[in-house]
Amino acid sequence: MKPANGRIMTVRELADYLRAHPTTIYRQLRRRQLPAFKVGSEWRFTVESIDRWRLGQRSSVAQPGLRSALQSE
Repeated sequence: MKPANGRIMTVRELADYLRAHPTTIYRQLRRRQLPAFKVGSEWRFTVESIDRWRLGQRSSVAQPGLRSALQSE
């Protein structure tokens, strides 16, 4: 299921969107690794912030390899 832009997702919906287990989502929340906000005691996520976070994760993974390649030259 792909949520429409602007949609607010619950932990379960985010887990489905990312194809991850809800426990993984909670673990990343504890580590402050996901963009999220609370409504009462429940975590919520916007599609836009999660998509930006995912793009940032790809960039940060690619850059260390690039840095090490540049340092070895």
